[in-house]
Amino acid sequence: MEKYYIKAVLLIIVFFTAAALYYKSQGMKKAYQEDIRQGLEQVHPLDSPILSEGETKHLPLPVQKYLAYTGVTGGEKVQNVRVVSEGRFRPDPQKDLVPMVSEQYNFFEKPARFYYIKLKMHGVPVVGLHEYKEAKASMRIKIASLFKVADAKGEIMNKAETVTIFNDMCLLAPASLIDKRIQWKTIDPLTVKAIFTNNGITISALLYFNEKGEMINFVSDDRYLTTSGKEFRQARWSTPVSDYKDFNGVKLASYGEAIWNLPEGDYCYGQINIKEVDFNYYKLTQQF
Repeated sequence: MEKYYIKAVLLIIVFFTAAALYYKSQGMKKAYQEDIRQGLEQVHPLDSPILSEGETKHLPLPVQKYLAYTGVTGGEKVQNVRVVSEGRFRPDPQKDLVPMVSEQYNFFEKPARFYYIKLKMHGVPVVGLHEYKEAKASMRIKIASLFKVADAKGEIMNKAETVTIFNDMCLLAPASLIDKRIQWKTIDPLTVKAIFTNNGITISALLYFNEKGEMINFVSDDRYLTTSGKEFRQARWSTPVSDYKDFNGVKLASYGEAIWNLPEGDYCYGQINIKEVDFNYYKLTQQF
């Protein structure tokens, strides 16, 4: 009888330990969902919801052509976007690319970005969360949703993620490029320089286009490479894109790469295929 009693007690301990670990493992996902809920609460109807051609006239000609090509001119203005992607990712140059899936929400009136990624390394699940709101950024990565392996925040991250959210504006929500926080300079018929300022943080990037009007690359020197969140290295960052497809009436690049252009050679840490794009999304998905 005592033997069965001990076994029952051990099973109860295992059950409650597993339940506690599971609850703890959901912390990052719950933080992600709470960020989105708060962002969605701030979305409100626009006085002029349609992006008119007149509102794009101040933009450089390559950008005007890009907006027309993507189909956003004459369409609905964008307040937020939800994007689901899959592809391959590696957090360290010494590691191999591994399959990943991600979901993100971006908000544009008060720039914010919440990016949740899931992948496996050597069979062990890894989750990551990038948060950017009120021009403050953080990056957390956990193994098995429990053990923290990276935790980055501070002024360098704030500037780096300001580049990232502007990259998203360009590639995922081109209707947002009428934003008055952007200054423009034409370099040549297929290249423009953009300077974006948010809450006192200013970054710049070169945007490259082809003759069809597609944006084909985004390059910035205002981002920082880190694998641990403790040491940062300023480096050129580029995101060449291709394979434009229709997503809910907007033509966007469906494939892109994230590359650090380092003196010792390019380090491609992400190969991304866009699967879903929803504009002006008003509810929190429970699917991811």
